[in-house]
Amino acid sequence: MHQLGWAGSKIAYLSGTTFVRHQHGARESTRQTTEMSFDLDIGYASQLGPRTTLEDFASVGRPLPHEEPWGVIAAIADGVSAGGLGLEAAQTTVMSLLRDYYATPATWDTTVALDRVITAQNAWLADHNRRRSGIRSGPTQAAMTTLTALVLRGHSYTLAHVGDSRAYLIRGTECLQLTQDHTMGTLPFQNGLVRAVGLDDGVRVDYEEGELRIGDTFVLTTDGVHGVLSRRQILDITSGGDAQSASETLVAQALAANSRDNATALVIRIKGLASSRLEDANRRGRQLPVPSKLLPGDILDGLTVESCVFSNGVHRVYKVKDLSKGGAYALKTLHEARASDPEERAMLAHEAWLGARVTERGDRGLVRVFEPADPSCFYTLFEWIDGRMLSDMLAAREAFSVSDIVQGASEVVRALGRLHQFGVIHRDVKPENVLRGVDGQWRLMDLGVALSGKEPESLKTLHAGTPSYMSPEQWEDDPQRAQATRQSDLFGFGVTLYQWLTGRLPYGEIEPYQVGRYRRMDAVAPSRIRPDVPIWLDHIVLKAIAKDPRHRFETAEELLLALERGASRPLAAAGHTPLLERDPLRLWQVAFGISVLLNVLLIYWLAFLPRR
Repeated sequence: MHQLGWAGSKIAYLSGTTFVRHQHGARESTRQTTEMSFDLDIGYASQLGPRTTLEDFASVGRPLPHEEPWGVIAAIADGVSAGGLGLEAAQTTVMSLLRDYYATPATWDTTVALDRVITAQNAWLADHNRRRSGIRSGPTQAAMTTLTALVLRGHSYTLAHVGDSRAYLIRGTECLQLTQDHTMGTLPFQNGLVRAVGLDDGVRVDYEEGELRIGDTFVLTTDGVHGVLSRRQILDITSGGDAQSASETLVAQALAANSRDNATALVIRIKGLASSRLEDANRRGRQLPVPSKLLPGDILDGLTVESCVFSNGVHRVYKVKDLSKGGAYALKTLHEARASDPEERAMLAHEAWLGARVTERGDRGLVRVFEPADPSCFYTLFEWIDGRMLSDMLAAREAFSVSDIVQGASEVVRALGRLHQFGVIHRDVKPENVLRGVDGQWRLMDLGVALSGKEPESLKTLHAGTPSYMSPEQWEDDPQRAQATRQSDLFGFGVTLYQWLTGRLPYGEIEPYQVGRYRRMDAVAPSRIRPDVPIWLDHIVLKAIAKDPRHRFETAEELLLALERGASRPLAAAGHTPLLERDPLRLWQVAFGISVLLNVLLIYWLAFLPRR
């Protein structure tokens, strides 16, 4: 974790974060180094004010590369000056929060992670306060603190709050107070805290969650600032300039307004968002409405509808054009008949998140997915590719040379290998999901039924795919054996390649109740249907569509290498599948028939054999 910690003009610097020193704080302005990172401008300022001791503390934690899923965490604390231990409480609370937050499992919800860490720190601080009270006379040695923590993850923020420090969100011309003070009242003589870290054995934390937007500014302050400055003043000060200047101006104006306490401000500007999380996509899927049926000429979020290109009663896909940039996209949303189906919403949200994740680096073999900046409805945007589906080209009996097919197959299997590197199983590799663009590039598309390890349960249990392209083991009664794997994807690709070469399916049209056909026959070598197919390519195709997963390619990279090597290093020919493996029942039926025939012959011999 990269971490900046501040206690007034004292700067604690850990783990190599670059920053520029200032008289009363530090500034961090880091540019986005990868597509997963935030682009933030962070400023901090703190002054003693009329107090003799400084008991405010603030810190910001930036994730290391392997900690990107946890996001960025910032916290500010105002120690309660009981016995001079306020700074100790504030500093230990903030530093333990930043340290332990990055040690929580990435699968935990942000509020759960924060609650565990804050509860543990509160218990530790409360225990120390009891020990001090027993050793020293009176409760004046108690160490307590307020705490306001902000976590930025993906496209959302989470706020944790105890006490009377505050968090504001500056969005456009609005200044929103995100926290409520935990004090006895609003009058000056009612400012005693009713909640603080270390006050009691248990602590109740307020949580707030919301969506992030580029341009948002978060302002975290102690009561030495917001106690004398209005929201209007905070808005005016932070609306322009850089974060460091804004934080310094907040503190300076608070002191000029006769603040009676330490004055501390932490300002965080959102200049660029990190990659969205599945939780962000699911939240949009739950909260946003599904657009009603769109007609050519309709405008949605700056996108003009040109035509509806697909509708199957579950999804609608439109070709749309961006009015500001001029680019074309495919807009995919739910059919209005499925608008209230939570499972369909979750599956489309998963597809949108997964597509953006695996194409964020611009892999040409996959259709890119884009996340709408500020959508008013639930939909996702795909790169619009002018071209034709392989299925349409095969239906039109378009001729392909063997070299063209090998080149196209290499591009498709390379894209499939890219998915597998991400831990994604496509589950529906077939000609209908292979597209050739006008640029000549072959692309693999449609992650609607893909598995990522984070898919909703309804998608995981869905027996997805097209039967003729599904591997035999996927029809097993045992759920463990029937699970889709990388090798089942390679089987679907092999069937697609076989059809590409010959115009036929290797095992014919398969229906769920016809899986016995896999056992009764071996696929005919493509060269027997199309004589110009070389023998080395026969071996590759037959290995890819082997009925036993143990006889197939193990990885897409292995298959790609075989295609690239071609005749220079051909694969060994696959043997015929023994009848015992293909159809054990048929073998026993044949054996039984032979046994019956022998017994009939024996009876005939005994009955009619001439006797001496």
